[in-house]
Amino acid sequence: MGHEQNQGAALLQMLPLLWLLPHSWAVPEAPTPMWRDDLQNHTFLHTVYCQDGSPGVGLSEAYDEDQLFFFDFSQNTRVPRLPEFADWAQEQGDAPAILFDKEFCESMIQQIGPKVDGKIPVSRGFPIAEVFTLKPLEFGKPNTLVCFVSNLFPPMLTVNWQHHSVPVEGFGPTFVSAVDGLSFQAFSYLNFTPEPSDIFSCIVTHEIDRYTAIAYWVPRNALPSDLLENVLCGVAFGLGVLGIIVGIVLIIYFRKPCSGGMSSGGGG
Repeated sequence: MGHEQNQGAALLQMLPLLWLLPHSWAVPEAPTPMWRDDLQNHTFLHTVYCQDGSPGVGLSEAYDEDQLFFFDFSQNTRVPRLPEFADWAQEQGDAPAILFDKEFCESMIQQIGPKVDGKIPVSRGFPIAEVFTLKPLEFGKPNTLVCFVSNLFPPMLTVNWQHHSVPVEGFGPTFVSAVDGLSFQAFSYLNFTPEPSDIFSCIVTHEIDRYTAIAYWVPRNALPSDLLENVLCGVAFGLGVLGIIVGIVLIIYFRKPCSGGMSSGGGG
């Protein structure tokens, strides 16, 4: 009974912040697209989150669970996950609403967080990492490694890459997006040119509990395009030579006189 009263008291402490909500209604609404009726069977997910760890605040937008953008609050601009989305990222008509959501979320953390700390269970997920190539593997041709992180909650992580156990620099930002059920997933990208001896590792550290997940990538089931061409040419040449030899043998065989038959005819 005492536990339930504590939870009720913690929830009541949140009520004074509800006066902030009508302010978001005063933000001008973005114009409704004319093609909205064609998207009734799809889901556009706009998720704002904030936390005590890093990143302190984030916004991800996904269409049918495929992330389109994240929001760079230091520059107050959308960042496209793929270059094809760059034109759409220029739209800033909802910037006032995004900034309000950020301030409201941070106010909740500052005012409510200390009061409910230890009274509401904290949900955590152990991240799962896997690494794969963005394009089919061909040695000597530029490609991109993708480190996909699932089962992420809260979205508080750092991602690092290693090549033969040596830290790699120059990889892009980590894209964090929300999925159904209020959990998160993350993507990290590393451009590289694959070689047969490569060993890459993606190291994901969950900052809230220092849990570390490591995923390795080594070349598998790949054949360099140059070697493939050489092998195919060699096989074709071998079959051609074999065909010529068989043809010559058959010609000689069928043009050979039937000496046994002629001798029998002469004796009669």
